[in-house]
Amino acid sequence: MTTAPASPFPWPEEKIAHYTAFRAREPLTIDGKLDEASWRLAPRSPRFVDLITGRPTIHDTRAAVLWDDTYLYVGYWVEEPFVEARLTEQDSLIWSENDVELFIAGKDAYYEFEINALGTIYEAFFLFEDAYERGGFSADPQFSRNAPGFKPWNGVGFTTHPRGPRLGFFNWDLPGIRSAVSVDGTINDSSDRDRGWTVELALPWSGMGWLAKGDGRALPPKHGDTWRMDFSRFNTYKEAKPAEDSGGWAWNAHGIWDSHIPELFPYIHFSDAVVGTEG
Repeated sequence: MTTAPASPFPWPEEKIAHYTAFRAREPLTIDGKLDEASWRLAPRSPRFVDLITGRPTIHDTRAAVLWDDTYLYVGYWVEEPFVEARLTEQDSLIWSENDVELFIAGKDAYYEFEINALGTIYEAFFLFEDAYERGGFSADPQFSRNAPGFKPWNGVGFTTHPRGPRLGFFNWDLPGIRSAVSVDGTINDSSDRDRGWTVELALPWSGMGWLAKGDGRALPPKHGDTWRMDFSRFNTYKEAKPAEDSGGWAWNAHGIWDSHIPELFPYIHFSDAVVGTEG
């Protein structure tokens, strides 16, 4: 009997989520409210779990994905009794506050997006060093090792990735991205109890050329195409003991304190069916 080789990654393949993204019924108004028919009909993720253990979390967080020929749309529903955010400058260290995050992976690179409850965003682009020359990245000035915001990157908690180190470009912005937040409560006011906040994103396929370059994937996707994306939430607080709350929650766990593992991102399967008609 042959034993399958052990995975080099800290979370098992069979526990990685799968999701079908349907087409939006109409172009979406990016206002953060998630109140269009398409969002009401879109299947939502399960409640986010702890990033490390996969255990239940104290507040509800869910995400959904839609698309059309122009945009990838992502929505987040974030339960939050005390909505707080202070950072207002783009590319501030948004992860140091309560935020939600999105990662989109290509074959050789991935994109990171973060947003807080004020709508302040942070973006970065990472590529595996083994593809830097082969994939043509080195020929583009925006990916020069002398570019502003460049630094070598080897993950956070998982520093033994089989492909080796990455190159991080922390001044990179996805062209044409649109984002909005809607707060259900009073931000930065602890005298009352809030209900939470919602996030709405529209990411143009036209800005994802460098993500698609490694395997020549279609932009926009074709029916049946599969991408890998990660959806997470990070908090400045943790649930009281005896809960084992790492402070980071995600659609599926990673088994370690690190979002930068594309092989553990949920599988997003694109369908040509219009949301609400797929049955």
